Amino acid sequence: SLSPFINFRLLLWILVVYISIPLIIKLCPSIQAKLVFLNFVRIPYFIDLKHPSDQGLNHTCNFYLEPEVGLKIGVWHTVPAQMWKEAQGKEGNWYDSTFSSNHPVILYLHGNAGTRGGDHRVQLYKVLSSLGYHVVTFDYRGWGDSDGSPSEEGMTSDALFIYDWLKQRLDKMPLFIWGHSLGTGVATNLVRRLCDRGSPPDALILESPFTNIREEAKSHPFSMVYRYLPGFDWFFLDAITANNIRFASDENVNHISCPVLILHAEDDGVVPFHLGKKLYKIASQSKSLSGHKVHFVPFSSSLAYKHKFIYRSPELPNILSHHLMSVSSNGA
Repeated sequence: SLSPFINFRLLLWILVVYISIPLIIKLCPSIQAKLVFLNFVRIPYFIDLKHPSDQGLNHTCNFYLEPEVGLKIGVWHTVPAQMWKEAQGKEGNWYDSTFSSNHPVILYLHGNAGTRGGDHRVQLYKVLSSLGYHVVTFDYRGWGDSDGSPSEEGMTSDALFIYDWLKQRLDKMPLFIWGHSLGTGVATNLVRRLCDRGSPPDALILESPFTNIREEAKSHPFSMVYRYLPGFDWFFLDAITANNIRFASDENVNHISCPVLILHAEDDGVVPFHLGKKLYKIASQSKSLSGHKVHFVPFSSSLAYKHKFIYRSPELPNILSHHLMSVSSNGA
């Protein structure tokens, strides 16, 4: 019978592939960077980012900004739902003028893969808009229809550019920063820079955060088959560090001084719950955060919010009004 021979060949092929992947990644660290950013994964693929109304966002304006000469990035501005009727048929100038309205603003920093038009992101914009927030989101360089190629430094400087652009347009209304997943690493980088220059944001919201990229990579489902391989750190994690990718939120929280709200689902299969909890413990002991609210809100596994469905929580409006409205009333 050929069957044992075929089984042996199959096992041999699996073994060859299993061994060659770490070797390839070690020899070409740029592959590991692509696996961290996943910016080439456009899901859903056929979204026209110039038309947010195709995603049911018909009170959203698409436009482009240049953080650096010759580098444009795509931005969406969704106005509060109260302005929905007025927004119909309006152009960019009208949207720009609404920043002077009496509504706080959330700058949303998305995670890896997909674009600013990803479904779970769009659903969150709708929820935040219905709660009276402006939502401004964008695709980092190398994502969506934005120019350039991705790097941690580039993502952080794009976020800083958009933050400053917004700050110039806001009077006294609060500006909150919301990061999700990999975007939480961008968010803590950004807020650390803002605090270093003496202009912290009104609050930082971290949805499904991790401590640093090495710990996240070790816990990621993709690494499960290699986690116990001798030299896992050398093959995989050192390749991430070689690309200057750190996203060290656990260090950043020691340089941040503004209210922090962490949201994490217990059944998150991408960024494990224990990493969010660990970041909270570090933040709650941070000297720079003493005197500021630092809260951790867990979501039970029975709710099945996993990695990207916290927006479905009927408690979210109460959580945000409890943690952000006190800030709004102080800042307004």
